[in-house]
Amino acid sequence: YREALGETIEIPPGLYPGDYLIPVGEALKAEFGDSLLGKPDSEVLPIVKERVLKAMLELIKADLAQLNIHHDVFFSERTLHGQGKEIDTTLAWLREQGMVYQGRLQPPKGKTPEDWEDREQTLFRATDYGDDVDRPLVKSDGSYTYFAADIAYHRDKYLRGFKHMINVLGADHSGYVSRLKAAVKAVSGGQADMDVKICQLVRLMKNGEPFKMSKRSGDLVTLADVVEEVGADAVRFMLTYRRNDAAMDFDFAVVKEQTRDNPVFYVQYAHARACSVFRNAEKEMPGLDTSESALKAADVELLSSPADIELIRALAQWPRTVTQAALAHEPHRVAFYLYEVAGAFHGFWAKGKEDVGLRFVNADNPKLTLARLALVGAVRQVLVNGLGILGVSAPAELS
Repeated sequence: YREALGETIEIPPGLYPGDYLIPVGEALKAEFGDSLLGKPDSEVLPIVKERVLKAMLELIKADLAQLNIHHDVFFSERTLHGQGKEIDTTLAWLREQGMVYQGRLQPPKGKTPEDWEDREQTLFRATDYGDDVDRPLVKSDGSYTYFAADIAYHRDKYLRGFKHMINVLGADHSGYVSRLKAAVKAVSGGQADMDVKICQLVRLMKNGEPFKMSKRSGDLVTLADVVEEVGADAVRFMLTYRRNDAAMDFDFAVVKEQTRDNPVFYVQYAHARACSVFRNAEKEMPGLDTSESALKAADVELLSSPADIELIRALAQWPRTVTQAALAHEPHRVAFYLYEVAGAFHGFWAKGKEDVGLRFVNADNPKLTLARLALVGAVRQVLVNGLGILGVSAPAELS
């Protein structure tokens, strides 16, 4: 804000500067001019905080929208706090159910957890619901613990009708899994379940070397920067092309390559190739009926070569793969599978260059061509469906 007004200032240590804050300062200048200068922090900070939080949330929404990610609800934890608010009512409800008591926690063995204090505390009976220790709900200063807010939020969510919950946490919060599951089990009476997905950090790379960033110096790469550099398709596919609990190196150079080392290109290229097969068939065999009904009537028993069988077997795994991915909440299974199908299809294509009998289009054998087109059509459909599930486009041609 002061820089927007023309001042040259030094950023104090411990703060996180960056170009993304410049529009916020300009907006404050436009709204208040220089009227905030000279006023005490107690008066200025609440004004700035409210507007900065709103601006940052809008920035997050805009970045996510570039990836076609839209949240139905953004929930503010602040709404849980205050006299008579959700935490108060939740704690009262827990007391009524006998899930809270006053007691002391035994000193933990080994490393002392952050929430352990040697004093009488208000404790949630987490061990009754599968946790390894009962959890404090009130701090020594009388304020609520983070976990108290977690319980209140998940009770609110359950009361809104959600019985199957998925929480996505960073790897540094893996210790929260058991207590969160215990909370959901308690507030729902065992009627709701929770799946917690622990995600590792993404490390940005350039040409195989880590891209060094520093929040304190303002040397940052935002999600919007990454999308602008490589495109939304590449970001979405690469983020699903790994297990959520596996660390990921996101190399800008690799996701721009047109090779099999770039998974999103490899899969999209397979779809584009499948589309090109139909275009070639129309060009080389203009009288061949390639309508959906004709493909359904094709004699698929002619597809008897090892390459045919390999591709058919790969395609046959699609229903099982997508079902397992949905049940396990693991979209990477779809991404892995699409890469495998793409590999089988590209391999078949390469064999056709050496063996005329393995070409997809053979003007001297219309029946086999039609059968192969039915197979290619199945490949194309599976790739379209799979990429669609991941929110990635399936272009008919690649430049």
